[in-house]
Amino acid sequence: MEFFRSHVLVCGGTGCTSSGSHKVIEKFEEELKNKGLDKEVKVVRTGCFGLCEAGPIVIVYPEGAYYNRITPADVPEIVEEHLLKGRIVEHLLHKPHGDEELVTTLNEINFYKKQTRVALRNCGVIDPEKIDDYIGFDGYKALGKCLTEYTPEQVIDVIAKSGLRGRGGGGFPTATKWKFGASAKADQKYVICNADEGDPGAFMDRSVLEGDPHSVLEAMAIAGYAIGASQGYVYVRAEYPIAVQRLQIAIDQAREYGLLGKDIFGTGFDFDVEIRLGAGAFVCGEETALMESIEGKRGEPRPKPPFPANKGLFGKPTIVNNVETLANIPVIINKGPEWFASMGTEKSKGTKVFALGGKIVNTGLVEIPMGTSLREIIYDIGGGIPNGKKFKAAQTGGPSGGCIPASLIDTKIDYDNLLAIGSMMGSGGLIVMDEDNCMVDVARFFLDFTVDESCGKCTPCRVGTKRMLEILERIVAGKGEEGDIEKLEELGEAIKDGALCGLGKTAPNPVLSTIKYFRDEYEAHIREKRCPAGHCQALLNYSIIPTKCKGCSLCSRVCPVGAISGVVKQPFTIDHSKCIKCGACMEKCKFGAIEKK
Repeated sequence: MEFFRSHVLVCGGTGCTSSGSHKVIEKFEEELKNKGLDKEVKVVRTGCFGLCEAGPIVIVYPEGAYYNRITPADVPEIVEEHLLKGRIVEHLLHKPHGDEELVTTLNEINFYKKQTRVALRNCGVIDPEKIDDYIGFDGYKALGKCLTEYTPEQVIDVIAKSGLRGRGGGGFPTATKWKFGASAKADQKYVICNADEGDPGAFMDRSVLEGDPHSVLEAMAIAGYAIGASQGYVYVRAEYPIAVQRLQIAIDQAREYGLLGKDIFGTGFDFDVEIRLGAGAFVCGEETALMESIEGKRGEPRPKPPFPANKGLFGKPTIVNNVETLANIPVIINKGPEWFASMGTEKSKGTKVFALGGKIVNTGLVEIPMGTSLREIIYDIGGGIPNGKKFKAAQTGGPSGGCIPASLIDTKIDYDNLLAIGSMMGSGGLIVMDEDNCMVDVARFFLDFTVDESCGKCTPCRVGTKRMLEILERIVAGKGEEGDIEKLEELGEAIKDGALCGLGKTAPNPVLSTIKYFRDEYEAHIREKRCPAGHCQALLNYSIIPTKCKGCSLCSRVCPVGAISGVVKQPFTIDHSKCIKCGACMEKCKFGAIEKK
């Protein structure tokens, strides 16, 4: 066994990798070898640390020095000063936004202070491609405990006492689903991990698979034991190459160690896992469409009942859980259901992972106890809205969710509270919007995504969402008519009632929630032909403020259609009949003399 005096942890998640963290790792290995430190200092490629906007992130232990935005050019200084001479390189440490004071360690950074990492407990801590790292952090201990100390019924009882609900959408109680699977009679049963994460802006499941794949495999084996299944499948989208690669490495290692396959822990229990790649169809995130895809068919939802727990994959009893749900299972077994249930709210126990994006200072991955307010997520963890803008709304649940207005910013985040205000938890995407976002166009954007991704099997979703999109496109183009809002509401309710699957039933949510909380914006678009946010191009008018215009002629020179004219050193004017509303003039004006309304 090798011992090292220092460890250099470098984020190897997709975000940091795209920013060049693999080159940072190569440079560290090269510099350490050149300095003769390669036997004393270990470089570890980890999963996501969470604070994606600050990547590539490097943490040096035992000091815990948290370096961010590191490039290969920074590495020689860290090696020379910190690892050789013992002096932390202060100018490369994380610097909070709007605060001149430097912080040294992860725990001192506001982004992490209110987080509780359960599903993400090993992400950014271990090398996901080394099973020994996972075992060193109690990996596969829960599986051994279940197989040698618990009956299948007792395993399900532990999960029931924890209060764990599905983290993939509707929040169905995990233990209840497992009970249905266990009670079904069949010669073959299946466990499926749903890693088909298709919501715009969502990357929670991807990060777990990239940073801690063994936790998912261990949980699938536990689920297999609980319901009497011997085969598992991970359905993951092919657009996640790093996740797929690390997952396959983990499967191979677990088989080599006898933790997957035949006679696990000498108990006679057999369980194995295979990967199935999805082609990127959003509808395959719905469990029955996912099973159709695994069977080699077109990914379309099946009518329910029968439910998958009774008749699922290949007609056999099947339980489907998403990545985050499964990542919680081993730690619940190890620490006990009471520990997990002590976090969260009465009906929503534990923590929830969110992909925080949009108009927010700290974009990245966060895990917070259920019951944390939206205000705490946006301002205490997310660092607030950039450029001094006002918070306007937050979209949760992706295309299936709704928009939460600023007036409800103190809402405590849990399953029931979000449903009560017209949104939903979904898989955990959280998109923040500021005063410059047009809520009508936001609804149009999400509905456009849904129309494009609809499988087309049922008429309410295939035709209804298309009609709603046509109305929204007319409104943002300045061609809205009286009665359009009422038509959208009527169509939305009809689709919710008549669509075949959960994705279709929730497709109208972004539209209905924005009408509910931002009806005045719809009315302004329709009645006044005006976009209050100044976003919808067809409804904008650019004009030059004479008192601010210096007559420099720059606006005239950048106008692509010659709509701006005037005399140098005199105020210029815009011919609105020629203006194509591209905004080039406003972007280039150095004196703030051009406004849009």
